Amino acid sequence: MTKKRKHQEDFQKVKLKVGKKKPKLENATDTTFKTKAIQIPEQLKEDGVLPTQNRKLNIKDLLSQMHHYSPGVKHNALLGLKDLLSQYPFVIDAHLSNIISEVAAVFTDKDSGVRGAAVHLLQFLASKIRAEQIAPFFPLVSAHLSSAMTHISEGIQEDSLKVLDVLLEAYPALLTDRSVILLKNFVELISHQQLSKRLKSREKLSWMLSVNPNRRVTSQQWRLNVLTRLKKFLQAVVDGSSEIEDEGLQEQKDSPHSVRNPICISWKVHANNQQRIQLFENGGLRPKINSSFRLRSLASVMDSAEKGLSSAENLKGFIEIIIPLLIECWIEASPAQSAPILGNLLESESQQLMQQVLSIIHLLWKLTKRHDETYKMELWLRMNYLVDFKHYFMRHFPYSLQETVKHKKKDTCKGNRYCMTSSNSVDHLLLNLTLCDIMVSLASTATLQMDSGWLDMIRKFVTDTLQDGSKLNSKQVNRLLGVTWRLMQIQQNKVATEPLIKAVYTLYQQRNLLFPVRTLLLKFFSRVYQKEDLRTQRIRSRSKVLSRWLAGLPQQLALLGLKNPELSNQLIDIIHSAASRSNKELLQSLQATAARIYDPLEGALVLLPAEAQRRLVQLVYFLPCLPASLLACLSRCCIMGRVSSDLAATLIGILHMRSSFAGWKCQVQDNSVNDVDYFSFLFSTLIGFSRKELTDLQGIRGKPHISQTQLSPVRLYLTDLDQFLHHWAVTEMICHSLSTIPSQSQCFDILQTGICKYLVGLVVIPDSTAGSVLCAINKLLDQACILSENLHKFLASCCYSLLYFLLTLDKEDAEHVQKRDMLWGSCISALALLPRLLRLMLQSLQVSRICREELPVVAQLLRLLMQHGQLRSHMITNEFLVQQIIKDIMTLKSGEVQEQWLTDLHYCFNIYLASHPQGPGPINAVY
Repeated sequence: MTKKRKHQEDFQKVKLKVGKKKPKLENATDTTFKTKAIQIPEQLKEDGVLPTQNRKLNIKDLLSQMHHYSPGVKHNALLGLKDLLSQYPFVIDAHLSNIISEVAAVFTDKDSGVRGAAVHLLQFLASKIRAEQIAPFFPLVSAHLSSAMTHISEGIQEDSLKVLDVLLEAYPALLTDRSVILLKNFVELISHQQLSKRLKSREKLSWMLSVNPNRRVTSQQWRLNVLTRLKKFLQAVVDGSSEIEDEGLQEQKDSPHSVRNPICISWKVHANNQQRIQLFENGGLRPKINSSFRLRSLASVMDSAEKGLSSAENLKGFIEIIIPLLIECWIEASPAQSAPILGNLLESESQQLMQQVLSIIHLLWKLTKRHDETYKMELWLRMNYLVDFKHYFMRHFPYSLQETVKHKKKDTCKGNRYCMTSSNSVDHLLLNLTLCDIMVSLASTATLQMDSGWLDMIRKFVTDTLQDGSKLNSKQVNRLLGVTWRLMQIQQNKVATEPLIKAVYTLYQQRNLLFPVRTLLLKFFSRVYQKEDLRTQRIRSRSKVLSRWLAGLPQQLALLGLKNPELSNQLIDIIHSAASRSNKELLQSLQATAARIYDPLEGALVLLPAEAQRRLVQLVYFLPCLPASLLACLSRCCIMGRVSSDLAATLIGILHMRSSFAGWKCQVQDNSVNDVDYFSFLFSTLIGFSRKELTDLQGIRGKPHISQTQLSPVRLYLTDLDQFLHHWAVTEMICHSLSTIPSQSQCFDILQTGICKYLVGLVVIPDSTAGSVLCAINKLLDQACILSENLHKFLASCCYSLLYFLLTLDKEDAEHVQKRDMLWGSCISALALLPRLLRLMLQSLQVSRICREELPVVAQLLRLLMQHGQLRSHMITNEFLVQQIIKDIMTLKSGEVQEQWLTDLHYCFNIYLASHPQGPGPINAVY
């Protein structure tokens, strides 16, 4: 082999066979590797202190993103905040300061989407955060709101109104505390200061409406949006002042001529703390009903800016700025100076703008009425604005649907062209009434001659609106009655007021009036009546319409009943007020309707709640006459338990005061309560059951309703416990009334006659009736009273039946056990007062006629009678009868084993009767 061939062998090519793996090279790199998972559990855990939302961001992360330059990041952060806080509400309390500051900061963000998300988040937070929680941070919120309202960007200004809506809805009191700043912001939104030479002379700044063509809405629509929020803001100011009364029916302010007597305090008298000065919260010129005190440092004094609109100076300043602007808005929206033509009509924004203008002025007028110098404020308003108001507002008055809305189908309202509401939800009647309210507040009795022209227009409009028969809501009626009341105060002669009262009465006579409307009308008539009644008798001139209204109230009460308890209560209050003033027409109507009102089945007395029942019972005192039929109804009301026992006692006391037995030194009204009818009332109420009910009871037999014994002809009907207790409480008041009658013997004879006529001879007597009769006998009985034999026997039967019922009463019967003390006391008192009654009862104990099961009861009764201290002397007197009864018992029990009850009877007899020196020894006779 040559050297060349040997050299080539070092680089021989390896031949690979099919199916065999390629052998590894000696210098091949090993590329295999192994992996293991890295465990970092602490980093994967969520923060336990700060919960996260679905994007795993906590509150700090989201708040930090609020500062990001990207609008999308801020928008997502706001959405994430809402999501996080809805899932974990407790985060709000922990981070309230940061949340409020960050959300308020984006009120002025350049991106509209961010601002919209901020408004939605603020609305969500308002439902979760209470006013006292957000109060410390509200100055910051208010500052950002003011910055947004006065921002140069139109979009930010528009969105600031949405923020204002949320805050007005959730925190009106907090927002109105910064009224001075916000009111200026409102003005700047729709106007700008005039640049003229006046500024150089330092006169008051004047404002004029501004027009911005860059806005997405028209200038009129923008002003409407701003004025709508201004009205809401002023409404919140009015609502937050407890000194302002309800609109419509508010009292007229005192004139400057009214006399006030201040309380003079000498501080020297109280210097040594010898006597304290008593302070009353509800005092001062304008008493506060629900006042809340705010404590301030003694060193700090509120300036005019802190007082807001509660300061007369601030209020005047704002009125001077806003009223000219509102008049300019009105001029733009009002009809043309020429007569309006049907084809030349206003747009919807104009109609709404007119409504907002009047509403704002009306609220400002209400704010002026809470100051002490109201009369001066009204003079100032009249002097500055009456001419402009007459010229611009009253020119096209009244504003009707035909003047403001295009052709429409005929409305369902009957004949009233002012009550219709257009598609833009403007209430034209309310618009006209608001204008009337503003104008009449500028008039007074002193200016009646100068204002007669436009006052006649308003009076005619009010009268026509009241009489046209249209359906009015409560807000319209409230404003309507307020204007009517003011007109009546301006011109108080009957010629002017009677047509207005008649017009209101026409509305009152409509059927199916809403409850709030009916309530307002009742309050109005009540107030007119009280005002009329305050006049002296010499100058008083009764309104015929008012008298007719009063006369119809009792009939309305009888018809209303329980259909509307609240309205019934209002009727009762008015009737009570007029009855206490001895109004002749009302008392006559009340007398005619009394039988229906006090009907024991369907009358208002038994249907209405307890407080209304009490007022109706008090009305009985004022009735001119109380006939027998009415007394019968009142007796049934007391008996049936439809009124409480205390109220029944009150009624009995009132009737006693109306009777001739009340002991009046002066002569009472003739024939108000007949003596016979009064006694009939007392007796019927004492019995507790009507004649028909007693007759129906005679057919009842057997337990559990009847308790009977073979030794008494009287069987007891067992009444329910509630009925028994009610009857017993009424009985006590009846007995008290009977005991105050001067001639007790005659009173007792009348009672005895009634018992003998209606009760003696009955087989079944209610247990409450038997006890009540015995109670009355005990109360009236004296030495001059003589009982008939029939009454003696009846009472003796009742006593034994009651005692037998009590002795056979099952201890487990909790209902009847509570009757024991009252019935037992009545029986023992009657037996102690009437010895013959005890003798007759002992004579009726003929044990030979009873079954053996009743013998232990008779023995127990004898033992208890002998042991009773009040009856011991009488039992000794009837010793022979007792001895004979015991002998008869022994005869029946002869030949039998002596039981314990018989041994006890012998023992008591030997102790209490046999040992007495009178009479023979009974033991030997018995045995």
